[in-house]
Amino acid sequence: MKILFVCNQNKNRSKTAELLFKEKFDTRSAGLYCAKRISEKELIWADLIIVMEEEQRHEIARRFPKQYLQKRILCWDVPDEYSFNQSALVNLLCKRMDSSMELVS
Repeated sequence: MKILFVCNQNKNRSKTAELLFKEKFDTRSAGLYCAKRISEKELIWADLIIVMEEEQRHEIARRFPKQYLQKRILCWDVPDEYSFNQSALVNLLCKRMDSSMELVS
């Protein structure tokens, strides 16, 4: 499964998730407001898109309405209060992944 993780800056949450789950899935990450901005090409590539906050889902819908309607997008509700690869972030991401895999199976 190809999973695209999205957050605002692609520095902490989505980048940690991309690296954390790369052994089990084909993963990429992108941000909405940074140098490595999400692109339509990445949305087309992904089987599943995971955003860290609901606002990010709305921004994807605004920027890419056609792709938004064609993709499964999950929101993990991970606040922007963690550092890259912080243990509390890793634990939370693992819990969210377990829950998400039950939904997509």
